[in-house]
Amino acid sequence: MQELMRTNDITLTALVRALLDEAGIPTFELDVNMSVLEGSIGILPRRMMVATRDLDRAMRILADNDVELPL
Repeated sequence: MQELMRTNDITLTALVRALLDEAGIPTFELDVNMSVLEGSIGILPRRMMVATRDLDRAMRILADNDVELPL
């Protein structure tokens, strides 16, 4: 698996997940439980992962939909 993005923005996470789900690219979110433990105040970023074979396609889909990923 490869890290696609790391963000505190849950709306961005939802958008990316929806776009990739529609394209048939499975995603896996890491650090969700840590975010909940810290009280959901947004200090700890969540990581969105995709299979290595899907990374280029996922990046292309996001670029085609004008989604800018955090660095």
